[in-house]
Amino acid sequence: QFTPDGTKIVSYSNDNTIRIWDISSRKQLHVLEGHSAVINTVQLSYDGSKIVSCSSDKTARIWDVLSGQQTQLLEGHSWVVESAEFSSDNSKIVSCSWDNTIRIWDVLSGKQIQLLTGHSNWITKVKFSSNDSKIVSCSYDKSIRIWDVLSGTQLLLLEGHTREIAEVQFISNKSKIISFSYDKTIRIWDALSGQQLQLLEGHTDDIRGIQVSSDDSKIVSYSNDKTIRIWDLLSGKQLQVLEEPNSVNTASISFDGSKIVSGLNNTIRLWDVSSGKQIQVLEGHSGEITTVKFFPKESKILSCSDDSTIRIWDISLERKIQLTEEYPGVTKTLEFSPDGSKIVSGSENKTAQLWDVQSGRQLQIFEGHSDEINGILFLPDGSKVVSYSDDKTIRIWDVLSGKQLHLLKGHSRWIYKVRFSPDGSKLVSCSHDRTIRIWDISSGKQIGLLEGHSADVIEAKFLPDGNKIISCSWDNTIRLWETLSSKQIQIFEGHKNFVDGIQLSSDGSKFVSYSWDATIRVWDISSGRQLFLFEYKDVTEVQFSPDDTTIAACSKDGTIKLWNVLTGKQIQVLEGHSSGVRGIKFSSDGLKIISYSDDKTIRIWDAYSGKQVQILEGHDKHINCIHLSPDGSKLVSCSMDKTMRLWSSNNGKIVDVTETSVVGYIWKVGVQIGLSMKDSIWKNVKGLEDQQKLLVKQRGGKF
Repeated sequence: QFTPDGTKIVSYSNDNTIRIWDISSRKQLHVLEGHSAVINTVQLSYDGSKIVSCSSDKTARIWDVLSGQQTQLLEGHSWVVESAEFSSDNSKIVSCSWDNTIRIWDVLSGKQIQLLTGHSNWITKVKFSSNDSKIVSCSYDKSIRIWDVLSGTQLLLLEGHTREIAEVQFISNKSKIISFSYDKTIRIWDALSGQQLQLLEGHTDDIRGIQVSSDDSKIVSYSNDKTIRIWDLLSGKQLQVLEEPNSVNTASISFDGSKIVSGLNNTIRLWDVSSGKQIQVLEGHSGEITTVKFFPKESKILSCSDDSTIRIWDISLERKIQLTEEYPGVTKTLEFSPDGSKIVSGSENKTAQLWDVQSGRQLQIFEGHSDEINGILFLPDGSKVVSYSDDKTIRIWDVLSGKQLHLLKGHSRWIYKVRFSPDGSKLVSCSHDRTIRIWDISSGKQIGLLEGHSADVIEAKFLPDGNKIISCSWDNTIRLWETLSSKQIQIFEGHKNFVDGIQLSSDGSKFVSYSWDATIRVWDISSGRQLFLFEYKDVTEVQFSPDDTTIAACSKDGTIKLWNVLTGKQIQVLEGHSSGVRGIKFSSDGLKIISYSDDKTIRIWDAYSGKQVQILEGHDKHINCIHLSPDGSKLVSCSMDKTMRLWSSNNGKIVDVTETSVVGYIWKVGVQIGLSMKDSIWKNVKGLEDQQKLLVKQRGGKF
């Protein structure tokens, strides 16, 4: 908690201590020791001069902030003291306990003034009214009670919750009361009459906490149902649902009501209230986050965690926030435009984005899909973008306006691949529904249905003349189809397990396939004859060289192998990756091979010598996709670290790099989800402050 003047922080921990910290120096001022069991609540007096703490040791204690000394021991409760609070004039303290009683204490003498009884189960929260004349309490007995401070008598009994009540507080200048319960509801009550005014329903699991905005217009609630919900206090209507990947431990709304900060597991997220969009991710804690709060007057966040640390985060870096707003989620797929001036990307967050290559600026966002995007591609003339998704649809977008032109529906399960016809007039798609479909791009209508495979169809593509389509499936077969009639012409059999991919030679005379049977096979299309069989386990991708003389394949074993197409002989093994290779690309002249891997690196190889020419490092998690610009000058990559990077060389095209070239990224969009310092060594470091050195050590770095 912040002291009222905003200069200090008060924290309490399962180590049974309370600590007072100076914010500007980050130094600990006092350690308050005395409790012999877990501390449940700490509250500051309104003038910031005193602290009241309550504990499972059955006591409450009053402390002086300036000296750090205990001034009073409040004894009387016979079980766990759950909550305690100062009156607004700082003369009294109210406490509640699992002994089913509420007690009022005199701050100066430490003596008990009143004993309030009536609840039949544990009392979880007590609060004073604004004029200190009343107290509100809530309990596991499912009731809320309002009490007269002077006489200690019960004034009102508020009933309606069907399960234990976790919290209650006065709101709207103390004219209303808000409560939440394990019945998954929030209720608003009239403080004078005790009548229920609003019932807020929507959460599907236990509510962990609520907060009312400083202007009393909104309520923020967070829950085990993996959501944060924003409600209008006056009408009780739900305004926004913010979806998290797990149960939300803690959340807080900023003082101006524009942002929400949340904590779950070891991740902090920042949200925009008006749009409901996530705008920043803060990682660094190594344990469960227990509290997050906004600084009262600064663009900073305070957090504490099970990792035994308290951290202060500066969120004032506008560019960082701006880039995160533009680049949400993990990018799975990307591609350069035909002229190399733009990049289109598709994300797990169901959107596609268009980027300017020169500046890294977002130009368009394509919204419409209801599930994550599996692939995205430019029309050959660069005027349109096609995206396909787990939502079973294909969408065609106008690049200039960002508008959806066509919605292609027909598949009954998710779509694996979409490919253009050579003339750019048609699309072919294949799906988990075992079908292949042909679509007319100008009208968006289905013009062909290819049925015959008995399992998932993993790949389908047009032959160079556009008159035939070739497909592969988990039914262990490859099939050739006539585009116009949609009839099957030929079936290629031989693989003993799922066929995971196929690649065509540039002249369309041959194709190569790879399978779960640990083989790669080269086929002649016209005769249907298998030409070669290469044994290679866990293959992830196969490519023909541009001149069709070489086949390159990569594997989960971290190697890349090259074969001569004419002789069938293995000519190279490229070794260097320390983990599975996800994909490979030939340069347009066939002289270089570019690979990307689970080891977080991209590597450039000389195709003839097999030597590694360059290693591109920077991504912090495995790389999902890479794409070369049409002229070979640049490379774009995306990773599970939530960043996308554009790479270039200091001496011309990236495909022309040598071992002495300097290769780096020109720009990066997205905020990397973790800064890896584990096992890093820091030598001759100057200018780091003590807290920065501590941070390096906490993240596994060594000086």
